[in-house]
Amino acid sequence: MAVSLESLGIDRMSLDDKIELVHAIWDQISLEAEHVPITDSQRFDLERRLREHRQNPTVGSSWEEVKIRLV
Repeated sequence: MAVSLESLGIDRMSLDDKIELVHAIWDQISLEAEHVPITDSQRFDLERRLREHRQNPTVGSSWEEVKIRLV
C-alpha cells in the first residue's frame, strides 16, 4: 500500500506534530517487533554472535561499560 504524505495531510502538519506522529508510529511498530522480518544476512550475523557468546560468555563488555565509554 503506497500512500503519500499529501494524501494523509502530513505535509500540512507542524514539525512538532510530525515528530509526535513518528513516535506514535514507532511505538506501535515496537509492539509487533517479533513480526518484523530480518534479512538472511542479519539472521546469519545474529546466529554467529550468539554462537560466539555461548562459546566464550566472558568476552565483551557489559551494557554499563559501553554506556561509560559513550559518555
